[in-house]
Amino acid sequence: MRKSRAAAVRNRAQRSALRTALKTAKTTASTPAQKTAAVKLLDRAARKGLIHRNAAGRQKSKLAKAK
Repeated sequence: MRKSRAAAVRNRAQRSALRTALKTAKTTASTPAQKTAAVKLLDRAARKGLIHRNAAGRQKSKLAKAK
């Protein structure tokens, strides 16, 4: 139970950071560096199993279209 609780806390923090990065990357005043950082976080989250890989690909596609 302690391990799963620790993982849940870690996952929540990573998911929050990912959502924040996506929100800042989707704004009209975002820089290419912010979009790159969001893509890196999406790739990492998909690799770690935090989100599904297709969901990460979909979000990356939406970011690329917004450029």
